[in-house]
Amino acid sequence: METKAKQYKKPDKSISPSCHNTGTGNIQSERWIALTGQPNVGKSLLFNRLTGSMVTVSNYPGTTVAVDRGQLVIGNEKYDIWDLPGMYSLLPITEEERVAKLSLLLNKPDFVLHVVDARNLKRMLPLAMELSETGLRVILVVNMMDEAEKEGISLDTHKLSRETGIPVVSTVAVTGKGINQILKHILNYQRDNHHEVIPFEETIEESLGDIQDLLSKKYSFHKRSLAQLLMQDDQDAHSLVMDREPGSYEAIGTIIKHTRKEIKESLLYQMKIRLHEEAERISDEVTYQVKKKRFRLGEKLSTLMTRPVTGVPIMLLILYLVFYQFVGVFGAGTIVDFIEGKLFGEYINPAIAEGVRNLTSSEAIRQLIIGDYGLITLGFTYALAIILPVVGTFFLAFSIIEDTGYLPRLSLLIDRIFKKIGLSGRAVIPMVLGLGCDTMATITTRTQETKRERVIATLLLALAIPCSAQLGVIFALLAPFPKALLIWTVVITGNFLLVGFLVSKILPGKKPTFFMELPPLRTPKISNVLAKTYARIIWYLKEVFPLFIIASVVIWLLQITGVFPYILQALEPLVNSIGLPESTSDVFLFGFFRRDYGAAGLYDMKEMLSAGQLTIAAVVLTLFVPCIAQLMVMFKERGTKTAISIFLFVLVLAFSMGWLLNFVFNAFNIML
Repeated sequence: METKAKQYKKPDKSISPSCHNTGTGNIQSERWIALTGQPNVGKSLLFNRLTGSMVTVSNYPGTTVAVDRGQLVIGNEKYDIWDLPGMYSLLPITEEERVAKLSLLLNKPDFVLHVVDARNLKRMLPLAMELSETGLRVILVVNMMDEAEKEGISLDTHKLSRETGIPVVSTVAVTGKGINQILKHILNYQRDNHHEVIPFEETIEESLGDIQDLLSKKYSFHKRSLAQLLMQDDQDAHSLVMDREPGSYEAIGTIIKHTRKEIKESLLYQMKIRLHEEAERISDEVTYQVKKKRFRLGEKLSTLMTRPVTGVPIMLLILYLVFYQFVGVFGAGTIVDFIEGKLFGEYINPAIAEGVRNLTSSEAIRQLIIGDYGLITLGFTYALAIILPVVGTFFLAFSIIEDTGYLPRLSLLIDRIFKKIGLSGRAVIPMVLGLGCDTMATITTRTQETKRERVIATLLLALAIPCSAQLGVIFALLAPFPKALLIWTVVITGNFLLVGFLVSKILPGKKPTFFMELPPLRTPKISNVLAKTYARIIWYLKEVFPLFIIASVVIWLLQITGVFPYILQALEPLVNSIGLPESTSDVFLFGFFRRDYGAAGLYDMKEMLSAGQLTIAAVVLTLFVPCIAQLMVMFKERGTKTAISIFLFVLVLAFSMGWLLNFVFNAFNIML
């Protein structure tokens, strides 16, 4: 153990919650309540009930990446409430779980509301027991009691409280049932000073006691709980103790090393086995099947959604109706035509242009504001008149699907395929979001479990996931040529799978793991759907909208410095090599700045190109480098080296596929 001491780093406090206030007013309080729990247990919905905040409520694990914060007044006390990311254990696997653990370990909340699903108590008790042993003031919130009752499950919450040593409250977060009981327990909190709920074998217990004796400083966690984390080789626990008690740390390492020799098996495995055995015992003692489980249509639908034979057709139907018809046709077509063509095209932009011409005679300033790629004509018009309607309809559709509980089932359906390309079912979120906006989807890749998965997901989004604005135009472009549309679909899907497979073999790192709880299928709640949609639109305006403004400035600089023509000249040999006229260079350059602009430019040229050329151009444009807004997010999320590598790889692959298609069409005289 002594030889490993240097491997541990001091706790990274920068990873502590980056909270944003979603509460009411400007009340600031030093007292705070942590909301913890596994994904899909209704944690964020409970947060909404307690604070009244407009927070995104998710049915999918990993959505709560940052820490939302609201406020609550109980009696005369004011509390901040932090909705921590979902976690399965105090030993984190993902960065999200580590954020949640460090929030508790480094910040010591006044209370911890730990939310569990009443239907799956056996799987959720281990974390509740770990939290109980921390010595924090934990309240166990047994949620979804209505779903448990429908399945004929009854829980003895009083006995559960005695076994775990912490107060237990039954709730139904959807209706608000049990919220007042939570508040009463906070006001009148009572529990043993410390309650041991995880008994280990004699050798481990002796070592835990010896380690506790060596811990002389004060910590947020009870010393027994901290000692368990040390014995289980938790990096953050080792970092904390090494930093605060360097004199005792070497002796602690000796104890752990000796215990490992005595046990002769994995110490972590032995301790986890005991934890789960005790959780199973408690669960069996407090859970009763009071009546026969009723047949439920939702369970039958759930089964159909996760079986490949029935799940794939359901998935394709949803993709067609939701993402093609609603988002692509209605959002990217009808709404965009009205807002961009009518409102901005006939009223807003002409009025602003007239005002700018009257205010300044500087051509450079006019170009910056109302030029072809100006702040108004490109930045504001693109972000508000073109992209916002598309992502707005996408957010609405996505929120409805999410609120039904379908996404976790889709994740299970595609998990096996995604494992082949180095991802897990968790990656369904960024991939589906990418059909709305790749820029937004790239940000959500941070929810992936490992750095390797985040890189693969970012690459595939940049390569083969067209945003809805671009997708709608390409469908309209190739719809008259069914064979062309089929070739485009096969090539894009093939590249997605093949590149993912090859990259997963090249990139180092462990294979992805995937574990999740399935929430019940529910009828979407209108207020919940609207709250999610609103929150995501606000996010778009704060996070993505500024990127379009920056893109406008960059293009303006390229114009006034005369760099634009040189870029077009550099692209001309490339487009000639794939059988396209030089004039299509504009299409690809505009596609870099605005995805749909490139597709729209290609659409305008459709009379000049053959069906084969349209197919080649559509394939290359789809595989072409990410738009400038997405590229900027890639730099932010993945770093300069990775972003540049992805950019160059995608650029080379896109034109290579175009060259290959052109060669095949000419060699075999294929007519579309």
